[in-house]
Amino acid sequence: MKKWVIAPPDPAAVKALSASGLSPLCCQVLVSQGIVSMDQAVSRMGSTSLSDPFAIIDMMPAADALNAAIDAGERICVYGDYDCDGVMATVILYSYLSSMGADVTWRIPERSEGYGLNEQAVREMHADGVQMIVTVDNGISAVPEAALIRELGMSLVITDHHQPGPTLPEAAAVVDAHRQDNTSTFRLYCGAGIALLLVAAMSGGDLEMAIEQFGDLAAIATVADVVPLIGENRYLVQIGLDYLENTERPGLIALRERAGLKDKTLTAQNISFGISPRINAAGRLRSPRLAVELLLEEDPSRAAALAAEIDEINAARKSCEAEIVKNVLASVVNDPDRLHDRVLIFAGEDWHMGVIGIVAARLQERYGRPCFMVSLHDGIGHGSARSFGDFSVFDCLTACEDLFEKFGGHPAAGGFTIKEENLDAFRQRVAAYAAEHHPTMPVMETRVACTLKKESLTVEAVESLSQLEPFGADNPEPVFLAENAQILDIRSFGQGIHTRLTVRVDGQDYAAKVFRVAPADLGIRANEVVHLLVRPEVNRWNGSENVELVVQDYRPAGLQQTKILAALAAYDQWRRGEALPKAWYPAILPSREDLTHVYKCLPTEGIRIDRLANAMFRAGMNHCKLRLCLDVFCELGLAASTDGEVTVHRVVPAARADLGSSQILARLSALAKE
Repeated sequence: MKKWVIAPPDPAAVKALSASGLSPLCCQVLVSQGIVSMDQAVSRMGSTSLSDPFAIIDMMPAADALNAAIDAGERICVYGDYDCDGVMATVILYSYLSSMGADVTWRIPERSEGYGLNEQAVREMHADGVQMIVTVDNGISAVPEAALIRELGMSLVITDHHQPGPTLPEAAAVVDAHRQDNTSTFRLYCGAGIALLLVAAMSGGDLEMAIEQFGDLAAIATVADVVPLIGENRYLVQIGLDYLENTERPGLIALRERAGLKDKTLTAQNISFGISPRINAAGRLRSPRLAVELLLEEDPSRAAALAAEIDEINAARKSCEAEIVKNVLASVVNDPDRLHDRVLIFAGEDWHMGVIGIVAARLQERYGRPCFMVSLHDGIGHGSARSFGDFSVFDCLTACEDLFEKFGGHPAAGGFTIKEENLDAFRQRVAAYAAEHHPTMPVMETRVACTLKKESLTVEAVESLSQLEPFGADNPEPVFLAENAQILDIRSFGQGIHTRLTVRVDGQDYAAKVFRVAPADLGIRANEVVHLLVRPEVNRWNGSENVELVVQDYRPAGLQQTKILAALAAYDQWRRGEALPKAWYPAILPSREDLTHVYKCLPTEGIRIDRLANAMFRAGMNHCKLRLCLDVFCELGLAASTDGEVTVHRVVPAARADLGSSQILARLSALAKE
């Protein structure tokens, strides 16, 4: 269960922002995100151009060095990275240098080589006659590699957007807006954004030319790399989307068609879900060279073939993820208590290292706790971790650093290499770290802009939200609360996979869609009053237009979030074998009547446990007691949980079950009497 964080209303701030010309609903959204003054609004949304590229430290020396290398006929290698940002940055700079007549080649390390420059790659470039290496989207930490480049008589230009360490690599120029001695006003570009600015700098500061030629690629990279979509990044994506709509690159045209976006308006969201995952898939499962070749290809038929190949790789990536998740869920069948650890840690043989980070993110979303995934091969584990809230992956890894061969990361994500023999110690160390530093673990949150009233649900008001686009990191698509919505009708659509509701909100009736949830799995009934988290959209059909609601989450009206979250935390403590306050045991001990009621509500065809919890809430039962009832049934063979304790179904027993034989009930009863 996610915690709904609803921004308090601030009518005065909304009124003050209304002078900007934004709609009242847009102003409410901005205020909910802490934008309460015109200056803040302008900083977030007011950029209408990119800054002078020469404002970034070392941009002038970088441009001069590259232009001099072109004039001298030196062989240049653009060295990128295997993710979408690195691919786009490579294509931008390579294409420009090639158009200027440079003797230029490009190189991107395979994922197996690891991120950034490495000694073998440097020596191979030297053997190929490269005289200048220019990095894009990497290089800021390549101190030993930079020394080797100098030793071999080559020159180096670094362009990066990652945080620098205490020592900068020795190079002709180190372009990174995050350098402490940088004074430019905007620092949040991705690697491709820096590459675009370098192109402009090499042409005397011609930003218009750089954006016209490469704005489409930079926009994709900016979205894909999840840099904040504010200020100049917002402008770059806005204008880049315009160029992307009319791109002449055969590779992008073919990829757009493969992603099912040929006849759809391109947005930051469908780039994030349709375009960038395909670019990333090439580097995750095969080779990032395929993605670069696709974007450089000028023959439409060849581009179509490459796009088809990448699309197949993306499909394989999805299958690979699903297989790893299946393996994880199979691994916990004999030890399901692991799903209730403060931090989830899973390890498996030869899981694809290119996708374990994605799987970690999916399992984190599924179970609402940080997740560490480890792929084992020949006694060595390569790990990837994801987290949220105030649980820092990097701090946790630092507490275990003596167990690793190497590690790195930041609060939300990280990677590490560990010997298999150290895995058990790693599990224990992470559990101890989490218990000491986070006795109460963070809860995943959904930020809610405001409560919707009927005046906010007009076509004009909903359409005005487009003024806040493009949505992305630090500028999320807003979610709203439809409070006390009455369910008037429930129907299926999409071959029974999805649900269409008719709901009454603030006295008006609206259609609402719940995707990937069938009516039978909703856990709510007609005429019930619920709270809905929604994204409103305008539906146009047959010349008419009306507002529809896309449901993101829902729960019964009257549910007390704090109590539910406390009940969930108590159940996790119980499953971890931790002691609860003595007064809690009588409150969570199920009575025979509780058990009977839950069993009667348990379908043989199965139900999601969180949906069953909604039904039990109406009966006044808290989530901890419900889960204990289900545990008793599973213990006695009267029920079975599946899909990693996400769903549960009734089992018809071969013989009559005796509640008196339940060890769970016996233990709870004894604790309740103490």
